[in-house]
Amino acid sequence: MTNHTLLEVKELKKYFHLEKGKTLKAVDGISFDIYKGETFGLVGESGCGKSTTGRTIIGLYDRTEGEVLYDGKNVHRFSEKEKQSFYRNMQMIFQDPYASLNPRSTVREIIAEPMEANNLFKDKRKQMERIYQLLEDVGLNRDHANRYPHEFSGGQRQRIGIARALALDPDFIIADEPISALDVSVQAQIVNLLTKLQKEKGLTFLFIAHDLSMVKHISNRIGVMYLGHIVELTESKELYKKPLHPYTQALLSAIPIPDPDVEDSRERMIIQGEIPSPINPPTGCVFRTRCPAAMEACATHKPKWQEVEEKHFVACHLYDKEITKEHDEVAVTK
Repeated sequence: MTNHTLLEVKELKKYFHLEKGKTLKAVDGISFDIYKGETFGLVGESGCGKSTTGRTIIGLYDRTEGEVLYDGKNVHRFSEKEKQSFYRNMQMIFQDPYASLNPRSTVREIIAEPMEANNLFKDKRKQMERIYQLLEDVGLNRDHANRYPHEFSGGQRQRIGIARALALDPDFIIADEPISALDVSVQAQIVNLLTKLQKEKGLTFLFIAHDLSMVKHISNRIGVMYLGHIVELTESKELYKKPLHPYTQALLSAIPIPDPDVEDSRERMIIQGEIPSPINPPTGCVFRTRCPAAMEACATHKPKWQEVEEKHFVACHLYDKEITKEHDEVAVTK
């Protein structure tokens, strides 16, 4: 990993306009950077907007507001030629290995499709050699090239999806919950494969997941997302060692510990209530309706995004000295 910023997301918003004038705020003004060669984990509960973030970055969804910069260039101002180069450099691994592969195409045809769309090979023999090499890179073999997706297990299908994502030799890959549809025994294999490919090919990953325990093993830094907002961002080890936001603390406390003595004795932080609707999110802090530490200011003021410790950012009134001072003064008066 280097300090070179490959991807910059600035105040990105993605709203879906629904019937009767309602608006679903799936992504509501998030900002983060991803450095070349690192894996940036984006985690949170289902429905928090993390997959929408990935799809908006790569252009599957049009942004509502904000900017995405790739290698210092604004992707929304690209010419058609620049867009083609951008899409070659950025690829996606999808969540469902069953739905993301065409059941009527052979593995060879699935992997060849992006190559042919970009006129990568004029020599079909060289193209076939490239397909064979990709299959071997992801732990499959040449014999699999002429089979159909239904002939493979879930883990093998995801390997095919990874081979397809690598077909254009990209620099950046968005992995949208690539292990959530797989058996637990297979998840670690896929994570190890992605780590191996990253080292061999110098890849940069945006790794989207809801499983914090697995994200720990692959990510250099992690952003925690809740209801369209990033509430905490820091290095992976620091997040697990010292989570600051109450939401992050609750997510980590839900991860089981393999030691039964420690598991039985530790205190869990359980989030009360259901996640609010992004159509009508809470005022102020979006987590306040479920937060055990909520105070009056949380309903009226949006938390500031601040660096509480070195490289450890959080959006929470608990770390805003002005808000906590005001809260303490009110408590004393009462």
